[in-house]
Amino acid sequence: MSVKFRDYYEVLGVGRGAEEKEIKAAYRKLARKWHPDLRPPAEKAAAEEQFKRINEAYEVLKDPEKRARYDQLGKNWRDGQDFQAPPDMEGVRFYSQGDFASGFEGGFSDFFEMLFGGAAPRGKGFRRRTVRGEDLESEIGLTIEEAYRGTVKSIRVSGSKICPACEGAAVREGSFCPQCGGMGSIAAEKTLEVKIPPGVREGSRIRLKGQGGAGLGEGGPGDLFLKVCLLPHPLFRLAGKDIESEVTLYPEQALLGDRVTVQTLDGPVTMTVPPGSGAGKKLRLRGKGYPDGQKGRGDHYLRVNVDVPRNPGQKEKELYQQLYDLRQKGE
Repeated sequence: MSVKFRDYYEVLGVGRGAEEKEIKAAYRKLARKWHPDLRPPAEKAAAEEQFKRINEAYEVLKDPEKRARYDQLGKNWRDGQDFQAPPDMEGVRFYSQGDFASGFEGGFSDFFEMLFGGAAPRGKGFRRRTVRGEDLESEIGLTIEEAYRGTVKSIRVSGSKICPACEGAAVREGSFCPQCGGMGSIAAEKTLEVKIPPGVREGSRIRLKGQGGAGLGEGGPGDLFLKVCLLPHPLFRLAGKDIESEVTLYPEQALLGDRVTVQTLDGPVTMTVPPGSGAGKKLRLRGKGYPDGQKGRGDHYLRVNVDVPRNPGQKEKELYQQLYDLRQKGE
């Protein structure tokens, strides 16, 4: 029997090299868009046909064995071409009870049935799968001080929970659950108190066990991974294990040296400015940088800025004039 070939990658709008996560995301987006119960009455028939195609494509591409068998057809097939199943594909069955639930009669095309040999189970024959929930990823912004000392942050995250109407089965009374749109889960938000350990760095990942997506059946929830992003700081910049900032001196302090108070991760400290510390010179506070694992801490470097008075008083001008005259005379 000759049937029309179906390009499942094209149906889901993904490339042939798409990973499982990309395929799943594309399916969810399209399933919600074309779910018949979410379309106007005049569009239900067309949406139902499109929804069948989307589910059929996902049924194949989500399963590594089915996908491999499908990919044997080659990359040059296009939708609309006649297809005759090779002898070694006839009668092959890869799915099992509970792999897929469909509330529609005749939910799979002749192409699918020729390729995989049969139809999927229908609504009442659906057996809930045991599937662990998805691992989720998000970001958490921290100041350098929070990352250095550690803290507790309250965050609000978006996730999912088992649909209370169908209890994760995705179907009710032989049709897709109208509350979750046949997904088995619904969107949910929650507030979490997150303990940030001291010394986390840019790009560090904090794992919150069991705070990811909801599982199905006896499958437990996934985990939530928070990626640390350090926020811009008005004073400090983290450079590896070192901290960089600036210190502003008056001309006489830069020339003669002084003791000044500067801000560090540990609070204000007094440091000695050596004589002749011109603009651009770097002064070091040893051991006042960022934690470096088990190797202690880096250093804190302060770049010198020299503040030239903009509106000096008359006496101050006279003193600067005297200094200028001495320099001109070479004294």
